[in-house]
Amino acid sequence: MARPITLFTGQWADLPFEEVARLAGQWGYDGLEIACWGDHLDPNRWNDAAYIQGKLEVLERHGLKVWTISNHLKGQAVCDDPIDQRHRDILPDSVWGDGDPEGVRRRAAEELKNTARLASRLGVKTVTGFTGSSIWKYVAMFPPASDSMIEAGYRDFADRWNPILDVFDEEGVRFAHEVHPSEIAYDYWSTTFALEAIGHREAFGLNWDPSHMVWQDIDPVGFLWDFQERIYHVHCKDTKKRLDNGRNGRLGSHLPWADPRRGWDFISTGHGDVPWENALRMLNSIGYDGPLSVEWEDAGMDRLDGAPEALEFIRRLSKYEPSRAAFDAAFSAR
Repeated sequence: MARPITLFTGQWADLPFEEVARLAGQWGYDGLEIACWGDHLDPNRWNDAAYIQGKLEVLERHGLKVWTISNHLKGQAVCDDPIDQRHRDILPDSVWGDGDPEGVRRRAAEELKNTARLASRLGVKTVTGFTGSSIWKYVAMFPPASDSMIEAGYRDFADRWNPILDVFDEEGVRFAHEVHPSEIAYDYWSTTFALEAIGHREAFGLNWDPSHMVWQDIDPVGFLWDFQERIYHVHCKDTKKRLDNGRNGRLGSHLPWADPRRGWDFISTGHGDVPWENALRMLNSIGYDGPLSVEWEDAGMDRLDGAPEALEFIRRLSKYEPSRAAFDAAFSAR
Protein backbone atom coordinates (compact mmCIF):
# COMPACT_ATOMS: atom_id res chain seq x y z
CA MET A 1 0.00 0.00 0.00
CA ALA A 2 1.50 3.31 -1.04
CA ARG A 3 1.82 5.53 2.02
CA PRO A 4 3.87 8.72 2.35
CA ILE A 5 7.18 8.25 4.14
CA THR A 6 8.15 11.23 6.25
CA LEU A 7 11.06 12.24 8.44
CA PHE A 8 10.33 13.26 12.03
CA THR A 9 12.31 16.45 12.67
CA GLY A 10 12.45 16.15 16.47
CA GLN A 11 16.01 14.81 16.50
CA TRP A 12 17.07 17.34 13.87
CA ALA A 13 15.85 20.51 15.58
CA ASP A 14 19.42 21.66 16.21
CA LEU A 15 19.52 22.34 12.46
CA PRO A 16 17.54 25.12 10.77
CA PHE A 17 14.22 24.01 9.36
CA GLU A 18 15.29 24.90 5.84
CA GLU A 19 18.35 22.66 6.11
CA VAL A 20 16.35 19.67 7.37
CA ALA A 21 13.87 20.14 4.55
CA ARG A 22 16.72 20.30 2.04
CA LEU A 23 18.23 17.06 3.32
CA ALA A 24 14.90 15.22 3.43
CA GLY A 25 14.02 16.33 -0.08
CA GLN A 26 17.46 15.35 -1.37
CA TRP A 27 17.10 11.86 0.14
CA GLY A 28 13.66 11.36 -1.39
CA TYR A 29 11.31 11.67 1.57
CA ASP A 30 7.72 12.56 0.78
CA GLY A 31 7.36 14.97 3.66
CA LEU A 32 8.16 15.92 7.24
CA GLU A 33 6.57 15.30 10.60
CA ILE A 34 7.47 18.73 11.94
CA ALA A 35 8.49 19.20 15.57
CA CYS A 36 7.29 22.21 17.56
CA TRP A 37 10.73 23.11 18.89
CA GLY A 38 13.94 24.59 17.57
CA ASP A 39 13.03 26.94 14.73
CA HIS A 40 10.87 24.29 13.07
CA LEU A 41 7.42 25.32 14.35
CA ASP A 42 6.16 27.70 17.03
CA PRO A 43 2.56 26.87 18.04
CA ASN A 44 2.11 30.30 19.59
CA ARG A 45 2.28 31.79 16.08
CA TRP A 46 -0.81 29.86 15.01
CA ASN A 47 -2.55 33.10 14.08
CA ASP A 48 0.33 34.47 11.96
CA ALA A 49 -0.66 33.73 8.36
CA ALA A 50 2.67 34.93 6.91
CA TYR A 51 4.63 32.68 9.28
CA ILE A 52 2.55 29.64 8.32
CA GLN A 53 2.79 30.40 4.62
CA GLY A 54 6.56 30.70 4.96
CA LYS A 55 6.79 27.18 6.40
CA LEU A 56 4.64 25.77 3.60
CA GLU A 57 6.84 27.49 1.03
CA VAL A 58 9.97 25.87 2.51
CA LEU A 59 8.32 22.47 2.13
CA GLU A 60 7.25 23.19 -1.43
CA ARG A 61 10.75 24.31 -2.41
CA HIS A 62 12.09 20.91 -1.44
CA GLY A 63 9.26 18.81 -2.84
CA LEU A 64 7.82 17.94 0.57
CA LYS A 65 4.42 17.90 2.24
CA VAL A 66 3.24 17.82 5.84
CA TRP A 67 0.61 15.45 7.22
CA THR A 68 1.57 15.57 10.91
CA ILE A 69 3.17 17.88 13.45
CA SER A 70 4.59 16.94 16.86
CA ASN A 71 4.60 18.58 20.25
CA HIS A 72 6.04 15.81 22.43
CA LEU A 73 8.10 18.08 24.70
CA LYS A 74 5.30 20.37 25.85
CA GLY A 75 2.83 17.50 26.07
CA GLN A 76 5.17 15.79 28.53
CA ALA A 77 4.71 18.64 30.99
CA VAL A 78 0.90 18.62 31.01
CA CYS A 79 0.54 15.78 33.55
CA ASP A 80 4.05 15.15 34.87
CA ASP A 81 4.79 15.01 38.58
CA PRO A 82 7.38 15.98 39.62
CA ILE A 83 8.20 18.94 37.39
CA ASP A 84 11.95 19.36 37.76
CA GLN A 85 15.26 20.12 36.05
CA ARG A 86 14.52 17.58 33.32
CA HIS A 87 11.62 19.74 32.17
CA ARG A 88 13.62 22.94 32.48
CA ASP A 89 16.07 21.42 29.98
CA ILE A 90 13.40 20.70 27.33
CA LEU A 91 10.92 23.55 27.76
CA PRO A 92 11.12 27.13 26.44
CA ASP A 93 10.95 30.05 28.84
CA SER A 94 7.38 30.73 27.71
CA VAL A 95 6.28 27.41 29.24
CA TRP A 96 8.72 27.15 32.11
CA GLY A 97 8.06 30.65 33.44
CA ASP A 98 9.04 30.81 37.11
CA GLY A 99 9.16 27.01 37.35
CA ASP A 100 6.12 26.70 39.61
CA PRO A 101 4.94 23.16 38.74
CA GLU A 102 1.25 23.91 38.34
CA GLY A 103 2.03 26.97 36.27
CA VAL A 104 4.25 24.88 34.01
CA ARG A 105 1.48 22.32 33.52
CA ARG A 106 -1.09 25.01 32.76
CA ARG A 107 1.11 26.81 30.22
CA ALA A 108 2.03 23.50 28.57
CA ALA A 109 -1.68 22.70 28.19
CA GLU A 110 -2.30 26.08 26.55
CA GLU A 111 0.48 25.42 24.06
CA LEU A 112 -1.08 22.05 23.18
CA LYS A 113 -4.31 23.89 22.41
CA ASN A 114 -2.37 26.28 20.19
CA THR A 115 -0.73 23.30 18.51
CA ALA A 116 -4.17 22.09 17.41
CA ARG A 117 -4.93 25.56 16.06
CA LEU A 118 -1.62 25.67 14.19
CA ALA A 119 -2.17 22.19 12.74
CA SER A 120 -5.56 23.21 11.40
CA ARG A 121 -4.12 26.24 9.65
CA LEU A 122 -1.34 24.14 8.13
CA GLY A 123 -3.94 21.76 6.72
CA VAL A 124 -2.76 19.02 9.10
CA LYS A 125 -5.19 16.61 10.76
CA THR A 126 -2.92 14.85 13.28
CA VAL A 127 -0.69 16.03 16.13
CA THR A 128 1.65 13.50 17.75
CA GLY A 129 2.96 13.80 21.26
CA PHE A 130 3.25 12.74 24.86
CA THR A 131 0.82 13.30 27.73
CA GLY A 132 3.07 13.04 30.76
CA SER A 133 1.90 11.09 33.79
CA SER A 134 1.48 11.83 37.48
CA ILE A 135 1.70 8.09 38.29
CA TRP A 136 4.71 6.91 36.27
CA LYS A 137 6.75 7.41 39.45
CA TYR A 138 4.75 4.53 40.97
CA VAL A 139 5.67 2.01 38.26
CA ALA A 140 7.91 -0.07 40.55
CA MET A 141 4.99 -0.33 43.05
CA PHE A 142 7.23 0.29 46.05
CA PRO A 143 6.64 1.97 48.36
CA PRO A 144 3.23 0.45 47.72
CA ALA A 145 0.86 2.51 45.58
CA SER A 146 -2.82 1.95 46.38
CA ASP A 147 -5.53 1.43 43.80
CA SER A 148 -6.93 4.84 44.69
CA MET A 149 -3.59 6.50 43.92
CA ILE A 150 -3.49 4.91 40.47
CA GLU A 151 -7.13 5.79 39.80
CA ALA A 152 -6.39 9.40 40.79
CA GLY A 153 -3.64 9.47 38.17
CA TYR A 154 -6.03 8.52 35.38
CA ARG A 155 -8.54 11.12 36.63
CA ASP A 156 -5.79 13.73 36.61
CA PHE A 157 -4.98 12.80 33.01
CA ALA A 158 -8.63 13.08 31.97
CA ASP A 159 -9.15 16.37 33.82
CA ARG A 160 -6.11 17.96 32.18
CA TRP A 161 -6.50 16.52 28.68
CA ASN A 162 -10.25 16.78 28.08
CA PRO A 163 -10.13 20.60 27.80
CA ILE A 164 -7.20 20.26 25.38
CA LEU A 165 -9.10 17.69 23.33
CA ASP A 166 -12.10 20.03 23.23
CA VAL A 167 -9.94 22.44 21.20
CA PHE A 168 -8.75 19.58 18.99
CA ASP A 169 -12.40 18.79 18.28
CA GLU A 170 -13.13 22.43 17.50
CA GLU A 171 -10.25 22.51 15.02
CA GLY A 172 -11.00 19.14 13.40
CA VAL A 173 -7.62 17.74 14.49
CA ARG A 174 -6.73 14.49 16.31
CA PHE A 175 -4.09 13.88 18.97
CA ALA A 176 -1.98 10.73 18.52
CA HIS A 177 -0.45 9.80 21.86
CA GLU A 178 2.84 7.92 21.65
CA VAL A 179 2.63 4.81 23.84
CA HIS A 180 5.90 5.16 25.72
CA PRO A 181 7.32 4.54 29.20
CA SER A 182 6.91 7.66 31.39
CA GLU A 183 3.50 8.41 29.81
CA ILE A 184 -0.04 7.73 31.00
CA ALA A 185 -0.25 4.94 28.37
CA TYR A 186 3.02 3.04 28.17
CA ASP A 187 2.00 -0.59 27.47
CA TYR A 188 -1.05 -2.60 26.44
CA TRP A 189 -3.17 -2.39 29.59
CA SER A 190 -2.27 1.20 30.48
CA THR A 191 -3.38 2.15 26.95
CA THR A 192 -6.74 0.50 27.64
CA PHE A 193 -7.08 2.37 30.94
CA ALA A 194 -6.15 5.71 29.37
CA LEU A 195 -8.73 5.34 26.60
CA GLU A 196 -11.36 4.44 29.19
CA ALA A 197 -10.41 7.47 31.30
CA ILE A 198 -11.27 9.92 28.51
CA GLY A 199 -14.37 8.04 27.40
CA HIS A 200 -12.84 6.74 24.15
CA ARG A 201 -13.35 10.16 22.58
CA GLU A 202 -12.37 10.29 18.90
CA ALA A 203 -9.95 13.18 19.32
CA PHE A 204 -7.53 10.94 21.25
CA GLY A 205 -5.75 8.11 19.47
CA LEU A 206 -2.33 6.53 19.25
CA ASN A 207 1.01 7.06 17.60
CA TRP A 208 2.26 3.49 17.11
CA ASP A 209 6.00 3.28 17.77
CA PRO A 210 7.09 -0.36 18.08
CA SER A 211 10.52 0.50 19.49
CA HIS A 212 8.94 1.18 22.89
CA MET A 213 7.06 -2.12 22.87
CA VAL A 214 9.83 -4.49 21.84
CA TRP A 215 11.99 -4.02 24.93
CA GLN A 216 8.93 -4.48 27.14
CA ASP A 217 8.11 -7.78 25.35
CA ILE A 218 4.81 -6.42 24.07
CA ASP A 219 3.81 -7.76 20.65
CA PRO A 220 3.73 -4.61 18.47
CA VAL A 221 1.89 -6.33 15.63
CA GLY A 222 -0.86 -7.70 17.89
CA PHE A 223 -1.15 -4.20 19.38
CA LEU A 224 -1.99 -2.86 15.91
CA TRP A 225 -4.81 -5.35 15.52
CA ASP A 226 -6.35 -4.76 18.93
CA PHE A 227 -6.19 -0.95 18.73
CA GLN A 228 -6.73 -0.66 14.97
CA GLU A 229 -9.43 2.01 15.24
CA ARG A 230 -7.05 4.20 17.25
CA ILE A 231 -3.88 4.01 15.13
CA TYR A 232 -3.69 7.62 13.97
CA HIS A 233 0.03 7.73 13.13
CA VAL A 234 3.09 5.48 12.80
CA HIS A 235 6.70 6.00 13.85
CA CYS A 236 9.39 3.85 12.25
CA LYS A 237 12.00 3.37 14.95
CA ASP A 238 13.77 0.23 16.08
CA THR A 239 15.13 -1.36 19.25
CA LYS A 240 17.83 -3.98 19.76
CA LYS A 241 17.62 -6.14 22.89
CA ARG A 242 20.83 -7.39 24.56
CA LEU A 243 19.40 -9.31 27.50
CA ASP A 244 20.97 -12.71 27.03
CA ASN A 245 24.21 -12.35 29.00
CA GLY A 246 22.65 -12.49 32.47
CA ARG A 247 23.95 -9.01 33.35
CA ASN A 248 22.19 -6.44 31.19
CA GLY A 249 18.88 -5.27 32.63
CA ARG A 250 15.62 -4.39 30.92
CA LEU A 251 15.42 -1.05 32.72
CA GLY A 252 18.72 0.20 31.33
CA SER A 253 20.67 0.48 34.62
CA HIS A 254 20.95 4.31 34.27
CA LEU A 255 23.51 3.71 31.53
CA PRO A 256 23.80 6.06 28.53
CA TRP A 257 22.63 5.18 25.03
CA ALA A 258 24.99 2.86 23.11
CA ASP A 259 26.67 1.62 26.30
CA PRO A 260 27.16 -2.14 25.70
CA ARG A 261 26.02 -2.87 29.27
CA ARG A 262 22.49 -1.66 28.49
CA GLY A 263 19.86 -4.35 28.10
CA TRP A 264 18.44 -2.62 25.02
CA ASP A 265 19.10 0.34 22.80
CA PHE A 266 17.26 2.40 20.26
CA ILE A 267 18.74 1.61 16.89
CA SER A 268 18.24 2.74 13.31
CA THR A 269 15.18 1.34 11.55
CA GLY A 270 15.81 -2.12 10.15
CA HIS A 271 18.75 -2.96 12.42
CA GLY A 272 16.80 -4.09 15.47
CA ASP A 273 14.18 -6.56 16.64
CA VAL A 274 10.99 -4.97 15.30
CA PRO A 275 9.22 -7.38 12.89
CA TRP A 276 8.79 -4.75 10.19
CA GLU A 277 7.43 -6.93 7.40
CA ASN A 278 4.72 -8.38 9.63
CA ALA A 279 3.94 -4.90 10.93
CA LEU A 280 3.53 -3.41 7.46
CA ARG A 281 1.30 -6.31 6.41
CA MET A 282 -0.81 -5.70 9.50
CA LEU A 283 -1.05 -2.00 8.68
CA ASN A 284 -2.40 -3.08 5.29
CA SER A 285 -4.92 -5.37 6.99
CA ILE A 286 -6.29 -2.68 9.28
CA GLY A 287 -6.46 -0.13 6.46
CA TYR A 288 -3.95 2.36 7.83
CA ASP A 289 -3.11 4.76 4.99
CA GLY A 290 -1.36 7.55 6.88
CA PRO A 291 2.33 8.45 6.95
CA LEU A 292 5.17 6.16 7.95
CA SER A 293 7.41 8.57 9.84
CA VAL A 294 11.07 7.66 10.25
CA GLU A 295 12.34 8.64 13.69
CA TRP A 296 16.11 8.45 13.77
CA GLU A 297 17.49 7.55 17.20
CA ASP A 298 20.74 5.60 17.19
CA ALA A 299 23.74 6.65 19.25
CA GLY A 300 25.87 4.21 17.27
CA MET A 301 25.05 5.51 13.78
CA ASP A 302 25.35 9.00 12.31
CA ARG A 303 21.94 10.40 11.41
CA LEU A 304 23.18 11.38 7.94
CA ASP A 305 23.65 7.66 7.31
CA GLY A 306 20.67 6.41 9.29
CA ALA A 307 17.93 8.60 7.82
CA PRO A 308 18.43 7.83 4.10
CA GLU A 309 19.06 4.14 4.83
CA ALA A 310 15.86 3.90 6.89
CA LEU A 311 13.90 5.51 4.07
CA GLU A 312 15.21 2.92 1.61
CA PHE A 313 14.41 0.07 4.02
CA ILE A 314 10.83 1.17 4.72
CA ARG A 315 10.12 2.03 1.09
CA ARG A 316 11.27 -1.41 -0.06
CA LEU A 317 9.03 -3.22 2.44
CA SER A 318 5.99 -1.02 1.93
CA LYS A 319 5.89 -0.93 -1.86
CA TYR A 320 3.80 -4.08 -2.22
CA GLU A 321 0.05 -3.75 -2.61
CA PRO A 322 -2.20 -6.43 -1.10
CA SER A 323 -3.31 -9.00 -3.66
CA ARG A 324 -6.63 -8.20 -5.35
CA ALA A 325 -7.48 -11.88 -5.61
CA ALA A 326 -7.04 -14.86 -3.32
CA PHE A 327 -4.07 -16.95 -4.47
CA ASP A 328 -6.21 -20.08 -4.43
CA ALA A 329 -8.94 -18.59 -6.64
CA ALA A 330 -7.21 -20.16 -9.64
CA PHE A 331 -7.77 -23.61 -8.17
CA SER A 332 -11.44 -23.51 -8.98
CA ALA A 333 -12.48 -25.88 -11.78
CA ARG A 334 -15.15 -23.47 -12.99
